[in-house]
Amino acid sequence: MEAIISAYRGSYKTQVNNQMILIPEGINSKEEAAKLHGKKAVWTTPSGNKIEGIITKPHGNKGAVRVRFDQGGLPGQALGTKISIE
Repeated sequence: MEAIISAYRGSYKTQVNNQMILIPEGINSKEEAAKLHGKKAVWTTPSGNKIEGIITKPHGNKGAVRVRFDQGGLPGQALGTKISIE
């Protein structure tokens, strides 16, 4: 399954750098997004390195999910790109 990286998690004053919001393809509700809890999300850099994170919980009511990365999160260049969910 694939998803699009939407944004960093945060508010208008803060930004949580090790958490990202993903929009999975084909998921349209909070209940469907809850089934992805605990799965691994892997983003491949242009140079071929892989950065892994874990889906922690749904985000909002339209099927977005929150992903936590251990090593400082993803770079800003990852916004708007595709990520695979395993």
